[in-house]
Amino acid sequence: MRIWWRNVWRWLGRVVGGFVLLALLVLAFFWFSTPLPDPNQIRLQTSVGNTRILDRVGRLIYAVPDPLTGRQQPVALGEIPLALQQATIAIEDASFYTNPGLDLRGIGRAAWTNLQQGEVVAGGSTISQQLARTILLAPQDAQRQSLVRKLREAVLALKLNAHFSKPEILAMYLNQVYYGGLSYGVEAAAQRIFGKPVRDLDLAEAALLAGLPQAPGLYDPLVHPDLARVRQAQVLAAMQRVGFIDAATLEQAQAEPLQFYGTAPEMRAPHAVMYALDLLTAEYGPEVVLRGGLTVTTTLDLALHEEAEAILRRQLEHLNAPQTGGPPHQVANGAVVVLDPHDGAILALVGSPNFADAASAGQVNAALALRQPGSAIKPLTYAAALERGWTAASLLLDVPTSFTTREGRPYSPENYDATFHGPLSLRTALATSSNVAAVRVLDQIGIPALLDMANRVGLESLGHDSARYGLSLALGSGEVRPLELTAAYSALANGGMRVTPYLILAVEGAPTPSHRPPTPALSPQVAYLITDILADRFARMRAFGVQSALDLDRPAAAKTGTTSDWRDNWTLGYTPDRVVGVWVGNADGRPMRDVSGITGAAPIWNAVMRAAHRGLPVRAFVRPEGIVELSVCADSGMLPSPYCPATRLERFVAGTQPQMPDTSHVAVAVDRLLGCRAPAGYPAERIVTQIFWLLPPEAEAWAMENGLPSPPRRVCQMAGDVLPAQPDPLPTWSSGPALVVPADGAIYQLSSGIPAERQQLLIQAVGDGTKGPLSIVIDGERIADLSAPPYRAFWQLTPGEHRAWVEVAGVRSGEIRFRVIE
Repeated sequence: MRIWWRNVWRWLGRVVGGFVLLALLVLAFFWFSTPLPDPNQIRLQTSVGNTRILDRVGRLIYAVPDPLTGRQQPVALGEIPLALQQATIAIEDASFYTNPGLDLRGIGRAAWTNLQQGEVVAGGSTISQQLARTILLAPQDAQRQSLVRKLREAVLALKLNAHFSKPEILAMYLNQVYYGGLSYGVEAAAQRIFGKPVRDLDLAEAALLAGLPQAPGLYDPLVHPDLARVRQAQVLAAMQRVGFIDAATLEQAQAEPLQFYGTAPEMRAPHAVMYALDLLTAEYGPEVVLRGGLTVTTTLDLALHEEAEAILRRQLEHLNAPQTGGPPHQVANGAVVVLDPHDGAILALVGSPNFADAASAGQVNAALALRQPGSAIKPLTYAAALERGWTAASLLLDVPTSFTTREGRPYSPENYDATFHGPLSLRTALATSSNVAAVRVLDQIGIPALLDMANRVGLESLGHDSARYGLSLALGSGEVRPLELTAAYSALANGGMRVTPYLILAVEGAPTPSHRPPTPALSPQVAYLITDILADRFARMRAFGVQSALDLDRPAAAKTGTTSDWRDNWTLGYTPDRVVGVWVGNADGRPMRDVSGITGAAPIWNAVMRAAHRGLPVRAFVRPEGIVELSVCADSGMLPSPYCPATRLERFVAGTQPQMPDTSHVAVAVDRLLGCRAPAGYPAERIVTQIFWLLPPEAEAWAMENGLPSPPRRVCQMAGDVLPAQPDPLPTWSSGPALVVPADGAIYQLSSGIPAERQQLLIQAVGDGTKGPLSIVIDGERIADLSAPPYRAFWQLTPGEHRAWVEVAGVRSGEIRFRVIE
């Protein structure tokens, strides 16, 4: 037995020794076959040539300068703030001063993380390895994922540490690493982003800069300031973790507001070019992009883009110097996006009126910044409602309404004009941008329904977590990017297909990045109905007048948006051929002064739309199959009845059109002198028949305030009557009891951050026109017995599928189903 074990150990020793010998031989080969370049020749490898950025027809937009002659300004380590040195070490290589150029523990952690995730999500490279990969390997080799490249990189990192001191390596790294925006080295990056020398950076600025090399395009504060601040927080946390700063210093740095006043390179369509370079850098790496001699053809229409820039500048100048002599509107920034709705090609991408204007943060790309959309989000709410059986003729109540939030607080939305407009069709509510109606719809369909619709059409910034939002989401309280919101409107323009905006059309010298093809997002019928409403000049006339900046010389759909605090206003609209999105505001979030979507963004949208359609034939929106058109009662949206005072044509998704004649208009016999209601047998010569519009109980107060007559409740007495006559049954708005909230098919989501007992749903019902008792039943259990209207009761949200109905005097309403998810 001992002999057997001795043989096993001898065999294992030989195997291990063989592996060690092989590893030493491989290391020796790479050690001697991978010479360390002369440090004076670092980054002087021969370039293939400058990368050139072209528009869609081959016009030169920008020729990328060679990094050596471009934005690279080496500085001594002593001129680089200690905070920036420490921030870089903390986030990139915490063991920098003790490792020999490789961090075996870091490599092991990264390997284990990648193994767990099933993909490469962590690197583990030291500063020395990054320096070797960035400046000592050829651009094509630096991007190649291979074992040979990794070994060469490791050997070069070891040699760097053998030939140079740690301060020398850190100085080379900080002067050579790519920080985005054509900026190599910390001095060029500090000048580009903050407009000052690197020596003047404080801790907060240094932490932001140190976080950029990992993903310069993703964390660029001039493009994605929100993501840059998230990355800055990660860097500060790493600095605290390794002991460079304490918790108080971290909090102070995180709270510091940052001002971006960078210098601007000379280029045409600068924001589009910078966006293209970020996309290319993410695909190929900075070395290939900047020194690979690529010829990049973009989807950009340079002439249209520059015209859009000029239009934006003129309108902002007009807003800040009103011809009427009024005060300036205090607006400095804007963005314009033009897309081809068929595939998402970006034809224009204007991120600011003046890229070189540091005072107005002109380098911040507002087309990619998160902003509140205001009413521009409403078409998606109504699209989700149409999917759930609502129609353009559905009756909505724009009357004073108090909703209850998840926290139990009342929420009472108001309209832009501070008035309430009573009963509105869904068509009119969307076209005139009624806030109250939009909140009512969202309250009934549920916030998850809107988020689902938003994500399907590409508006992913809102996410899927409905617990983050309240009913004000219907009015645009979430944050979106102008580029993705314009793309979301493309799904309405093209018949329901989601498009992903893309800018790179072709690349010579490297594989062309692929872009996502259009995919179905919503039905062509729903997309068409929303388009039909947004293109309806007559429907929006009540809010915007006979003529407005939303009217073009061709069929076009449009929607404005204005936030309540005057920080953002929008106009988005489209034809079958082009989609244009316009945002106006201030990059730093300062409120404007009395600027709405129709006065601020709409004139820009109108002029850009006309420019974008120059030379294109006039085309109408094509009505898809499955749309029916019929005459309805104008007030109620039901089929006309003998008493309906006016009718109009309306369009419906087949199967959702009304089936019953209008019951909201009734004829009532009234004594012409006394005004009382005439009972049966009343003298005919004293009777006049009057038509009354019966409104839901929630609208009764509004009807009284606005002088809308209601049927008299007092019954006339007959001659000789001793007791009051028995009243004739008064017609009612509803043919029976019904649930108003929740709506059939509604989805509600529980929030993990709110106590369960505070997560309740306000159930609302209507009766049969009398004022008698009503019962609300959910899953067969009576949750409330109410003696008189308004019929409302709170119900504890419970996960699962639920059935609900109401009962009045033994009469049971139709059953609705809704769902609560966790």
